Parts: sequence; structure tokens; C-alpha cells
Amino acid sequence: MNDWVRAKVVGKHQWAEGLYSVQFDAPIADFVAGQYIKVGLDIEGERIGRPYSLVNPPQSRPLEIYFNEVPEGPLTPPLSALNPGDEVWLTATASGIFTLETVAPAETLWMLATGTGLGVYLSMLRTPDPWERFKRVILVHGVRLSADLAYAETLNDIANQHGERFTYLPAVSRENCSGTLGGRITDLLTDGQLETRVGVSIEPATSHVMLCGNSAMIKDAKAILEARGLIRHRRQAPGHYSTEGYH
Repeated sequence: MNDWVRAKVVGKHQWAEGLYSVQFDAPIADFVAGQYIKVGLDIEGERIGRPYSLVNPPQSRPLEIYFNEVPEGPLTPPLSALNPGDEVWLTATASGIFTLETVAPAETLWMLATGTGLGVYLSMLRTPDPWERFKRVILVHGVRLSADLAYAETLNDIANQHGERFTYLPAVSRENCSGTLGGRITDLLTDGQLETRVGVSIEPATSHVMLCGNSAMIKDAKAILEARGLIRHRRQAPGHYSTEGYH
């Protein structure tokens, strides 16, 4: 049974149509960057809860989630309608193993995200872990439209802090947009554009790849990576890539 605590909404931002972040004040336990909590609302006598990765790093508050509104969904329409002062339920303890705790150090960490999968990486990148374990970090964010590229200020802060050790590559698949790669992440992996752009190859001996986003991207990317000799990372059997699908 979930151990729920009350949370108060302290902030909300709409990035694009149907794309939101919401911030909460709540007494949850300490967590590890990469973990998620459940957010719940009482709707027609039933508590509806869904898991969301935390965007904020563990050392900072408020708590923050980043999500798409699903018009036909039971939770996200009322969730996106919340305003500061409203109350929700959160699980008191975060869960999940999509973290860097058991990942071995390597030359390069690749963080590949589609859509709101970006959020979990923003939590990790604002901790010491990636910078202590890897010489270089490359974040690739794939979206359909340029309007869906979010958190520019946060990404600029990370880039300013870590300089040439950090590279951010936005990829837009359904329109031409200056300063971005064109196409889906898996196509850019297949034709080598990602690696050419940054001058680094994805190889088992030098790389760890993290995949977060829609299930189709993860499935296709896994096949591409495994064809190159990368194996899935597990806590009991360290490997070269880690995955986290939408919950």
C-alpha cells in the first residue's frame, strides 16, 4: 500500500500546449537523482495516482515533475489545472533504479531522452555524480516540434558550470529548426549524425548510454546499441546502457 502524504502546489509552468511542470512542497524522504514519486488526486471518490520522475536534484526543493497532459487520461487534465495553493497527494518515499549508483565510470555518458524523459536527467545533471564518473556528458533531447524544447535556462546553467564537458543536442523530428538536429534519435544514431556532431563514438569500452522516453524509441535504440556490442546494465551485472520507460 502506498504511504501518501499531503503536498501543496507552490508553482506551475506551461511550456507548450499540453506540456507542464508543477512544483510541490511536501515532506518526502531523501531520494536519489533518477527516482520517481507517485502523484495522486482524489477523483469521484477514488484516489488516482501515477508515477513521475523528479526533476529537481535531491538537495533542492521544491519537488518538481514534468509531464504531458493526456486529454482522455484520468489524472493529467486535473493535474494540469492545479494552481498554487491547491493540494495533492504524493508518495512519501521515492522509488526506481534508473540512477547512476551502480554505473561504472567511463569516458562518456550519453543521456538520450524523448519528450518529458528530459526531466530525470535534469535531476542527475545537477548532482556531482555524472561529473565524478565521466569525463564528458552528452544530453540528446528528441521532440516533435521546437515548441516542446523546455528548460532552456536550466540547461544553460549546467553548460555554464561544466563548460566543454557538457554537450546538449536538441533534435526536432517534424519541422526544420535552426540550431537543432533534424530527425528522430534512433535515425540519428543509425546514420551516425549524433556521434559526428560531437566527435565521439558510442563504444562498449568508453561509453554508458541512458535511455528515457517513449517505448518505441527505447526498443529501437536498444537494438542499435546491442548490435554495436553494448549490453544492458543491471545492478548485479554491470553493462553499457540503462533504460527507463514512461511509467
